[in-house]
Parts: sequence; structure tokens; C-alpha cells
Amino acid sequence: MLFSSITFLFYFLPIILLLYYACFFSRMLQNLLLLVASLMFYAWGEPKMVFLMLASITLNYIFGLLVHWTRNKKRVAKTILIIMVIINIGLLFVFKYLVFTVESINSFGGQLAVPSIALPIGISFFTFQAISYVVDVYRGDGEVQKNPFNTALYISFFPQLIAGPIVRYSTFQKQINERKESIDK
Repeated sequence: MLFSSITFLFYFLPIILLLYYACFFSRMLQNLLLLVASLMFYAWGEPKMVFLMLASITLNYIFGLLVHWTRNKKRVAKTILIIMVIINIGLLFVFKYLVFTVESINSFGGQLAVPSIALPIGISFFTFQAISYVVDVYRGDGEVQKNPFNTALYISFFPQLIAGPIVRYSTFQKQINERKESIDK
């Protein structure tokens, strides 16, 4: 779904805003609504790919916890961080660059089968958001999320998922539960 599409501008966004402000009494409900809306927004283009995003969220939530739990053991925490980066960049490579790499090898006489891999929308954004979460927890710039839904909201947040920019977790963290909406400047 494009931000400039009729579906987004006249259906999706107004409905989400209406529901969001109808839940003014509960920040938890507002966050849950934003998470569901973000996943729906992402799934609009290719519903199967939302499972990749959910797997990334789950994996990086666990990495965040592991880094937090091993904070006193710097070497272990750093090893976990390195493994997390390798896995995330590896996933990004497979979905975004593997076909190009195989075709490049074949152009020099290789005989490799070119895989048919669909490119998930926004994979770079949500991968780097996920990395930012774990790195900020590792550095102590952000607190580990005990609530996996809040981690999911940060990684999948639809207003910036496709358009960017990539926002560091430490910047977004307080807004999850302590944001204030106002029309005043």
C-alpha cells in the first residue's frame, strides 16, 4: 500500500486514526492497534512476507534479551551482538542480493541455479530497525523491552517502515508508552 494511494488516504489512515483516538483511555490498546495496523500495512503487498517480519521481530527480541542478560559478561554479550548482526545481514543478503550475486557469478562462467526469491517490501528498513534495537540495548542507550509487542511496534511501525528514515531505538523507546499527542505547537 502506498502512502499516496486512495486506499491509504481515504480508508486505512482515517480508520486507524479514528480507532487510535477512540482508545484514548489506554496506551496499551493504542500500541496494540498501531502494531496490528503496521502488520496489516506491511502485509498488504504480499501477505506471506509478514511472517518473515514476525520471525525477524521474534529473533531480535530474543537477541535483545540475551544481550541484556549477559551485559555483565562483555565478551559473551559482544559475541551475541556479532551473531545477531551476521544473521540479520545474512537474511538481508539472501532476500536482496543473492540473486544478483548468483547471476554475477554465472556471468563469469558459473553454472549455479538462479534462485527465485521475492524481495520483501521494506526488508532493509525493518532489518536495520531490528539491529538498532539490539545495538542500543547492548550499548545501554535503550532499555531492553520486556514486552515483545513493544519491540514489534518499534520494528514494524508503518508510518516509517517503507518511507524511512531508520529511527534508532533509543529515540523511539520513550514514545512507545510516554508520547503525548497535541495539536498545539
